[in-house]
Amino acid sequence: MKHKLKHDRYAKARDGSRFLNIYCSACGGHVILYQKDGLGGLVRLYLDRILEPKNLTVLQFESHAKSTLPDLKCIKCGTLIATPMLYEKEHRLALRLIRGTYVKKKSDGTSFCDL
Repeated sequence: MKHKLKHDRYAKARDGSRFLNIYCSACGGHVILYQKDGLGGLVRLYLDRILEPKNLTVLQFESHAKSTLPDLKCIKCGTLIATPMLYEKEHRLALRLIRGTYVKKKSDGTSFCDL
């Protein structure tokens, strides 16, 4: 399955969007497919921009407090990749990435289940 870019107020406020595959740096396992909006480094993952896997995409629809969100860990080796946070400027729940625990690669939006 190939995903389409989301065009909402967050994407429109930034220049450009692209898909990224995020991999565990420890074992190379695929962690998520993500839509990155705007320029700059990848620091946090907004819940509404996570496209795969399905168990993480449903988090955007559930009412969560930061304290109830799960940590993002590699499915293969259990490495901690990101921790929950609230991005105060936009009042959006996100996962703060831990430097050095992930590798990102450009994607065309194809589901990693199809890879």
